[in-house]
Amino acid sequence: MKVCILGNGLSSLTLAKALVNQNVYVELITQKKNLKIGQSRTLGISKSNTDFFKKNIINIEKLLWKLKRIEIYTDNLKNEKLLNFENNNEQIFSIIRNHELYKVLEKDLSKNKYFTKKHLTNKNLSFVNNYGIIINCDYFHNFTNNYFSKKIIKKYNSIAYTTTIKHKKILNNIASQIFTKRGPLAFLPISNTETSIVYSVHNSTEKENSISELIKKYNFKYEIIKIDKIDSFELKSLNLRSYYHNNILAFGDLLHKIHPLAGQGFNMTIRDIRVLMNIIKDKLDLGLPVDSSVNKEFEKNLKHKNFIFSNGVDLIHEFFNIERKTNNNILSKSVQFLGKNSSVNNIFTKIADKGILS
Repeated sequence: MKVCILGNGLSSLTLAKALVNQNVYVELITQKKNLKIGQSRTLGISKSNTDFFKKNIINIEKLLWKLKRIEIYTDNLKNEKLLNFENNNEQIFSIIRNHELYKVLEKDLSKNKYFTKKHLTNKNLSFVNNYGIIINCDYFHNFTNNYFSKKIIKKYNSIAYTTTIKHKKILNNIASQIFTKRGPLAFLPISNTETSIVYSVHNSTEKENSISELIKKYNFKYEIIKIDKIDSFELKSLNLRSYYHNNILAFGDLLHKIHPLAGQGFNMTIRDIRVLMNIIKDKLDLGLPVDSSVNKEFEKNLKHKNFIFSNGVDLIHEFFNIERKTNNNILSKSVQFLGKNSSVNNIFTKIADKGILS
């Protein structure tokens, strides 16, 4: 059997690698021969997802920077810690550079006998009947406009700024997120001398120098040597209303986009891959065709879970958005109190690690 994947991004390559590992032939069709991956972009991957990735996709152990704790702060409590996520000093999350993961996947797939890559323009749609299923990860493909235009979209009126700071060497295995008056600012370690920054600024018309000054203002840990070039993109969330059209399945960011404050975007895609692979494996084991029935089962299994999870992240954003607009620390103190309850803290930690299981 042969599966077609549209697009050439991280979701496409990760899914392709998972499929070829099961001896499934994959043809990847892309409109762009070379995809430019930003050097400042990083991904957060939960412990359960890194374990799945290493076992079922590719060993990324050397690319991971492991975190043992995540600390949450807010302007309204000054330097008091709001929440603290950890698990007996063990790894709870890892940070990986987008471009490094992309290179590893691309290099491995280029040598795999089950994988081929083609370049076709948007106008060439003659291939549609050549495959049992087509998995669309290409936001700009005609199929996206034709079949996957109905979605629930929320604009946050915010711009996300990403960069990397170079700093003096420290033991750098604790991430921190500060809910500032301008929006959430994350310090995500990627080595003992480098830390990735994601700053989602509300109503932003800021210039690069202003963002650099804001980063310095809220930095309380690092002796900064250099701030790299700052990239930016508009923030919005979306949930697709229908996951598939006949034998074409939407996937990756086409299905769901969420606010980066929880670091869960790529984690949701990995969990989707886990479910999709189980469905395909069951079909193959039973000698059944891998066709549109896979898409139907995938949507049935995941659509409600992804919607609930996405809205949960949005609720976190809205809560801190209300808190951001006030000078009162009652809300912050309430969250701080709840966070000290080990049972509540464990529930939050498990959801962040494994998503919604049932």
